[in-house]
Amino acid sequence: MAVKIPSLNGLKAFESAARHMSFTQAALELNVTQTAISHQIRRLEDELGVRLFLRFKDGLALTDEGRAYFPGVRSAFHELRHCTETLLDSVHDSALTVSTLVSFASKWLLPRLASFQEAYPNIDVRVSASTDLVDFRKVGIDAAIRYGSGDWKGLRADWLMSDEVFPVCSPKLLVGPNALKAPGDLTHHTLLQVSGMTRDDWSLWLGAAGQPSALAEGSRLTFDLAMMAVQAAIDGLGVCIGRSTYVDDDLKAGRLVAPFALRLKSDLGFYLVTPIEAAHSKKVEAFRAWLIDSIRGANTPGTLLLD
Repeated sequence: MAVKIPSLNGLKAFESAARHMSFTQAALELNVTQTAISHQIRRLEDELGVRLFLRFKDGLALTDEGRAYFPGVRSAFHELRHCTETLLDSVHDSALTVSTLVSFASKWLLPRLASFQEAYPNIDVRVSASTDLVDFRKVGIDAAIRYGSGDWKGLRADWLMSDEVFPVCSPKLLVGPNALKAPGDLTHHTLLQVSGMTRDDWSLWLGAAGQPSALAEGSRLTFDLAMMAVQAAIDGLGVCIGRSTYVDDDLKAGRLVAPFALRLKSDLGFYLVTPIEAAHSKKVEAFRAWLIDSIRGANTPGTLLLD
């Protein structure tokens, strides 16, 4: 004999209430009122012709029938959640949207992204470059690469790498009447810097080099983006206070040189930031693994690799 499946809303209310042993907690989880939960369970009991809960002034208890029914209902909802997650993963795994800083995208991520595409040809990467924090759920971002201390509440933050801070310039500034040979020679050159959270880099480096911080207040150019400051240095407009993540490729290519040996380690770093609920999706895990492997395999001077 075919058995009619009872109301799905009633089953959801029963599964949640039995799991929490609370109508109030079930109402919060399902975003309905406590009265609605009570009515849905009453209707389910009427449909089944079986009492599922014993209601007391100080709480709830499952009847013998409720205890027998709960494991199967819980298992069925677990399977539904798993099947839905698998379906959505298969539908959306073809697109991975990554939000990142503009300069990081230009100077580090994009030059290396071809290797990710080769390893995962079925994942369509979409890079959204921005200096602003994003609301992952509202704008459809799967993961973000951000610079900071890693304390973003409600998000998973995986440490990627840190920076070393040091001056860089065009090789042509190492020759001529004002050639850069010692930190004191910076008085003859325009200092290039970036506004925002790294605006004090020149002052910190000059202090560590035993130079007056007033040097950083002389002739200078300030840019909103690190990539612009780096390009200005390549073009010979002055000496940029560089960060290893943004200048290592240009140092390797000979477009820039580091005229002095002193390098400062930064307390901040780059993190892969993901919503907790999406942190273990296949495409995010693939991107995370690729990032970590790329950083570990870089072995470039000035880059602090993962611990």
